[in-house]
Amino acid sequence: MSNLIRIEFPDGKSKEYPKGIRPNDILKELGRSLAEKTLAAKFNDKVVDLDRPLQSDGRIHFVIWDDPEGKEVYWHSTSHIMAHAIKELYPEAQFGVGPPIEDGFYYDIDVNTSITAEELAKIEAKMKEVMAADQPFRREEMGKDEAVRLFEQRSDKYKLELLRDLDDNRPSVYHEGGFVDLCRGPHLPSTGRVKHVKLLSVAGAYWRGSEKNKMLQRIYGISFPKKEMLEEHLRLLEEAKRRDHRRLGQELDLFFITPKVGGGLPLWMPKGTIIRETLEKFLREEQRKRGYLPVVTPHIGNLNLYRTSGHYPYYKDSQFTPVKVEDEEYLLKPMNCPHHFQIYAARPRSYRDLPIRLAEFGTVYRYEQSGELNGLTRVRGFTVDDSHMFVRQDQLKEELCGVIDLIQLVFRTLGFGDFTTRLSFRDDNKDKYGGSEELWEQAQKDIKEAADKCKLQYVVAPGEAAFYGPKIDFIIRDVLGRSWQLGTVQVDYVMPERFELEYTGSDNQKHRPVVIHRAPFGSLERFIGILIEHYAGAFPTWLAPVQAAILPITDAQAEYAAKVERLLAAKDIRCILDDRNEKIGYKIREAETKKIPYMLVVGAKEAENNAVAVRKRRAGDLGSMPLDAFVSQIVEDIQSKRLE
Repeated sequence: MSNLIRIEFPDGKSKEYPKGIRPNDILKELGRSLAEKTLAAKFNDKVVDLDRPLQSDGRIHFVIWDDPEGKEVYWHSTSHIMAHAIKELYPEAQFGVGPPIEDGFYYDIDVNTSITAEELAKIEAKMKEVMAADQPFRREEMGKDEAVRLFEQRSDKYKLELLRDLDDNRPSVYHEGGFVDLCRGPHLPSTGRVKHVKLLSVAGAYWRGSEKNKMLQRIYGISFPKKEMLEEHLRLLEEAKRRDHRRLGQELDLFFITPKVGGGLPLWMPKGTIIRETLEKFLREEQRKRGYLPVVTPHIGNLNLYRTSGHYPYYKDSQFTPVKVEDEEYLLKPMNCPHHFQIYAARPRSYRDLPIRLAEFGTVYRYEQSGELNGLTRVRGFTVDDSHMFVRQDQLKEELCGVIDLIQLVFRTLGFGDFTTRLSFRDDNKDKYGGSEELWEQAQKDIKEAADKCKLQYVVAPGEAAFYGPKIDFIIRDVLGRSWQLGTVQVDYVMPERFELEYTGSDNQKHRPVVIHRAPFGSLERFIGILIEHYAGAFPTWLAPVQAAILPITDAQAEYAAKVERLLAAKDIRCILDDRNEKIGYKIREAETKKIPYMLVVGAKEAENNAVAVRKRRAGDLGSMPLDAFVSQIVEDIQSKRLE
C-alpha cells in the first residue's frame, strides 16, 4: 500500500506527497505571500484546518479572506475568541452556540451579568488580549463518552445537551490557550490572525429557539483583517440604521405593528397601502399582458388539503394550530398552491387549454417565534404575488423563460440592477424530498436548460430545493451591498401527482401537467421592507405615496393653490395642499422630511402666470415653469417609472 497521495491544485497541476501531510506544509513550498493570506484549506470541497493531516488523494484550494468560506472561518474563530474572553471575565458563564453568520458572528451565553454597552467594551478589550497572545487553535477528536466527561468537568450543561443529541461518535473539540469548546471547526491557525474586532449588540435568544427554554444573551460582533474594512463596515451599519424600515415606516406613516393586534401582523396605513396597491397594479398589468388569469382563494382551508400537499404535518412547526369546525379541521392558509390546484381541477382540461396561468395576491400565515419577528421582513401574515402555471412538457422551457423575463423586468423597474441567480437543487438526503428520482432528475434538467437558454449566470446550490421541486432563486444586492433572496421560479412534477391533476392530450389520453410556481416579489411585506431601506424611504415618483406638495407662500395664493391641487388630482397625481399659516421655508423642510419628490411653491407671480416654482427632491430649485409643462413632466416621470 502506497504511503503517497496525489494532490491536485486549482491550476490543474498535481504532485505526490507523503500521506498525512498538512496543508500548512504544502503552503511552505508555495511561497510566503500565499501563506500569509491563507486562512484554511478546501480539500475535496470540504473546508479544513491548515494543520489537518490529509490521508487521501484529492483537490486542494487555499482559502483566503476574499472567499466566502474564508470569512466564515475568520468569523467563526472570532466567536471562539469572544467566548474565551467571556469565560475569563465571567468564570460562571456557560455557552450555547456561536456560529458565523452572513455579516459577522454571534455567541449565545448564559451568564449572571446583564451584558450592557460597558460590558461589551470590557469583553472587546479582553478579546484583544487573547488575539495578541496568538495562541494556536488545536483540534482534538475524542470518543463521545470522553467528550461528555470533559464538559461535565466544565459544568457546561448546554454543550452536554448538544453532545447527547449528536450522532457523531467522534466529536471534535478545539483548544486555544486555556479555553476548550465543542466544535466541528474549522478554525484559523491562531488567535493572532484576527486583527480588528467590534462587538455590536446584545439580544435575547431562547436556547435552541424554543420559548419553553431559558432566554440566553446573544452577543453579535464583526471582525476584519484590515482596519479600513472595519471602519467601512461600521459606516455601512450606521447608514443601515438611518435606512431601517422599521424607523422609516413610523416616521413616514407607512405601517404600524401593535401588540393589540399581534406581533408580526402589520397594519398598513394609507400611505403604505398606496405603495402596496401601486406595486400590485404594476404587476397585475404586466401579468395581464402575459396571459395570467386572476383568482382569489380563502384564508383558511381544510387540513386534509395540506396533508395531501405535504405541507402538513412535515412543516407543522411553522404553522398555526388547526381549529375544529364541526367535524372537520381547518388551517390558516400556509400556501396558496393547494387552493390553485383545486381551481385547475374544478373542470376537465384539454391540451388546447394549456398553458393556464393562475395568479393571486394571496395572504398566507406562518407561525414565527416572537424573537424572530422583524418589522416587515419577518412576519406572521404576509401576501405573496403567487402564480401557478399548468403547462405541457413541450411548453415548459418557453414558459420558464417567460417567468425569468418577468422577474428581471420587475427588478430593473424597481432599481435592483445588481442581482445573481442560484439553481437550488436537492441533495443526497432523499427523505427531505417528495416524488421519484426520475421526476427530480427531469425537473433539475428542465431548470438548468431554461437558465442556460436565458443566459443566466448562476451557481448550483445542492440542498436548497423545495421539498416538491428545484427552483431558480434570484438574489439582489441593495445600495448597501446586502444580499436578499427575492424572486423565485420552481418546477414541480410532484404536486400534480399528489393532487392527481390531469388534462386530455391530443391522443385522447390522460396526462399530468407540469406546474411552475412563481413569485417575483415573494412576500409583499418583505419586499416593501427591503424597498424602504433601498430607497431610504425616498421612493421614485411613480411609487411615492405623495408625489407632489403644493406650498402657497401666503393666504392670498390659497385659491390658485387649490386650483393646482384639483388639476393634479384630475391627472391621477397624488398630491397634498399645505395651506397652513406657516413660513414657506418651514413647509419646504417638512416636505423634504416626508421625502416628497416634488414641491410646488406658489407665490403671487406664479398665481398671476398660471405657473409653479418647482423644487425637486435632491435636485433642488428648478425654477418657475408653466403649470401645464410641470404636469407633462411629472406624468412622464410616473408613466415611464423613472428611477430619478
